[in-house]
Amino acid sequence: MPVINVEDLTDKDKAVMEVNQLKLEVKLERWLTSKCCEEIKDYIQAGVEEDTLVKGISEEKNPFKEKVMALRAGARRLNLLVNNSGHFYKFTSYVGVRSLSENVSSKPVTASAPETTGDHLIYTQEHFALKESLRKIIDQEINPHVDQWEAEGKFPAHKVFKILGNAGFLGVNKPVEYGGLGLDYSYSVAVAEELGHIRCGGIPMAIGVQTDMTTPALAKFGSAELKKEFLLPSITGDKVACLGVSEVGAGSDVSSIMTKAVRKGEEYVINGGKMWTTNGTQADWMCLLANTSDGPPHRNKSLICLPMNLPGVHIARKIDKLGMWSSDTAEVFFDDVHVPCKNVIGQEGMGFTYQMLQFQEERLWAVANILTTMDIIIQETIQYTRQRKIFKQPVLYHQAVHFRLAELQTEVELLRSLLHRATALYIKGNDVTKLASMAKLKGGRLARELSDSCLQYWGGMGFTSDVLVSRFYRDSRLMSIGAGADEVMLGIICKYMDTLPKK
Repeated sequence: MPVINVEDLTDKDKAVMEVNQLKLEVKLERWLTSKCCEEIKDYIQAGVEEDTLVKGISEEKNPFKEKVMALRAGARRLNLLVNNSGHFYKFTSYVGVRSLSENVSSKPVTASAPETTGDHLIYTQEHFALKESLRKIIDQEINPHVDQWEAEGKFPAHKVFKILGNAGFLGVNKPVEYGGLGLDYSYSVAVAEELGHIRCGGIPMAIGVQTDMTTPALAKFGSAELKKEFLLPSITGDKVACLGVSEVGAGSDVSSIMTKAVRKGEEYVINGGKMWTTNGTQADWMCLLANTSDGPPHRNKSLICLPMNLPGVHIARKIDKLGMWSSDTAEVFFDDVHVPCKNVIGQEGMGFTYQMLQFQEERLWAVANILTTMDIIIQETIQYTRQRKIFKQPVLYHQAVHFRLAELQTEVELLRSLLHRATALYIKGNDVTKLASMAKLKGGRLARELSDSCLQYWGGMGFTSDVLVSRFYRDSRLMSIGAGADEVMLGIICKYMDTLPKK
């Protein structure tokens, strides 16, 4: 396709158009290369319209025709958008997805060198193109405002989410029919890694709540009606979501929550409260875990889609925190809140199980996100200590310093390998609870260790709010607490190792 350089296109416009083009190409190419669709590949490449195309498909393959029509309609909408603006933008075709072991480079790469397809075990050109497009949005729309949002104690979630939603980044692994890209979870991990370039922890965390903490169960088990009302606008960025699980007396011990949803006719009447609710003051709806019966604690809970504008929903306060300043965190109370019974996600009483499944994606996402920031902290510490002198030589040249940084980078790489192994198994349908728990445990402990060591090398400057390392020192402490404390992760790992004492 010819390329026309257009000066009046902003980086944001280019990033949005680029990712929309990419996602259409990815979906179309993957569908075309499947064995059952080989007979129509030539039709599509020749530009045959879908009505002609569908007629050319044998009757037994007609279940695919809606997908063909949707993909081509999306391509026409994108072309219309581009043509109406009088511009064409570079369209890159990515054909074929290599296996995990194919074309893996054995050449050594420095920590600061950019990765490429040949260097990576699970990422393809598609992953890197997605990351590159997201990076443009981060640099253009988010990072310039981070310091202001940190000082204000809140970032404009609706504005930021809409930008990300327009570009497709809030539903990377969600169903195409509800606005998602329909890709596997490795793409969500790639996005989480790239979000680590945001110069604070609060905004990536808020985005992760939207993409990997409130919506996985809804996407997998929710009714079509619920998905249309809550999932679709969450993917497009029109609604902000929050997760209502933790309570004052029930954090990591999810089975001990006290919030109740009592069934009365076709409604639930909800009473109780939730604590440490990320996005809580700005959210349009909550994925709420509540007790819907008096049965056993692991079988009496349900996940409910709860609109936050209902009578009886009270935002008690915005919580001041040690870190994650730009992310609003709320305490929420429910006083006789009436919610339709149809708002239950999946089966009543399966909420605990669904939430445990959601936790796996949440924990993998958190590890992916913090890895990038740890890389950045190490690199910025190297740069600073190379310039800063003590006893007539750069701080970096002291063996204790460069040896320690080498140790930390090694630990980061080991954690990355664990994450990518868990991701590779997860997208193949395996249970990765043990590996996800190990990664979460190691990620939290390494973040504390790394931030403390690197801050030490910044000296007095590290004790100010002027540098990223001090912000990371505050923000990263949550990693060992949220989404299951370190001690809970150890308990899960011991369970899989069969080393827990018998009751």
